[in-house]
Order: sequence, then C-alpha cells, then structure tokens
Amino acid sequence: MKARIPNQGGMNQAAMMKQLQQMQENMENKQKEVEETEFTASSGGGAVEVAVTGANEIKSIKIQPDVVDPDDVEMLEDMLIAALNEAQRKAKETMEREIGNITGGMNIPGLGL
Repeated sequence: MKARIPNQGGMNQAAMMKQLQQMQENMENKQKEVEETEFTASSGGGAVEVAVTGANEIKSIKIQPDVVDPDDVEMLEDMLIAALNEAQRKAKETMEREIGNITGGMNIPGLGL
C-alpha cells in the first residue's frame, strides 16, 4: 500500500521541487558569501587580534609588541587561542544564522551544510 501525501495548499510536486532547488541555490550562494567574509576577534584588551574567514582560514594575526614577554609566552599563547576561538565562533554562528534564515529552521536532508 502506498502512502499518499496530500497536496498541501495546491502546490504540486514539480513546484515543490523547484522551490527546493531555489532554496538550495540560495543556501549555496549564502554559504559562499559567508565563507568569503572575514571575522575578527581580539583578546587581552586588544593585545591580540585575529581575522578568520567563514571557511575558518586564518587571514591575519596582530600582536601588540608590549605583550611579547619572553618570560610569559604562555599568556600570549592563551590570548591567541582565545581570539582564534572567538573569531571562529562568530563565523560559525553567522553561517548557521544565514542558512537558518533561508531554510526557516527546517532540517532538509541533502540541503544542509
């Protein structure tokens, strides 16, 4: 026995497929746009600043000279990690938000990232 899916709102299968294809195109375009966007974050009150793309590629790292202390390299490493993690978090949240705006929060198999 085959299950029938009722015709919802008069939308036929061809129209639904066209709408899904358009949604997929929109998602791909938005994903590319976000991947090319740079996200910056800093730590240590601006002592360390990093920029990453939405594709998580590190674009730049800026370190204020006065925080380079040969006796406390660990602090500098911690500030770098904090800034990198924050920039990557911003990129991920932006990607999720932009794709969610297109899909309306629906989890459609085959259309996800």
